[in-house]
Amino acid sequence: MSFSRYRDWLDEALDDLSVAEILFREGKYSKVCFFAQQAAEKALKALIIYRHKRYVDIHSISELLRIAKAPQELIEKGDTLDRHYIPSRYPSAWPYGAPYKHYKKSDAGEALRICREVISYVLREIKESS
Repeated sequence: MSFSRYRDWLDEALDDLSVAEILFREGKYSKVCFFAQQAAEKALKALIIYRHKRYVDIHSISELLRIAKAPQELIEKGDTLDRHYIPSRYPSAWPYGAPYKHYKKSDAGEALRICREVISYVLREIKESS
């Protein structure tokens, strides 16, 4: 992997955030949660590639934040996004019903807020290192 491609990961993260915001306006709350998780994951992978010149095949936001040496408060918020990785997409994660039936506007709003915090952290860290 070319470690100069961290910017591609960051660009994709920003695109996923944009998709999450569009889906929020459309009331597609489970999908908002998933795209928020994906945006945060890709942004953190960009930061790790940028800093450490390595790719990590991890999907946990909180674990990626630990690797990035983020503040503990943000790591704890990452746990919230981790909870959306599978249940937001797979009916088998729920005892009944399609995933979208279990998500509310408040879930999506919280996921977006945390995602924006993670991306802001990543952008600050990359800028400060430049």
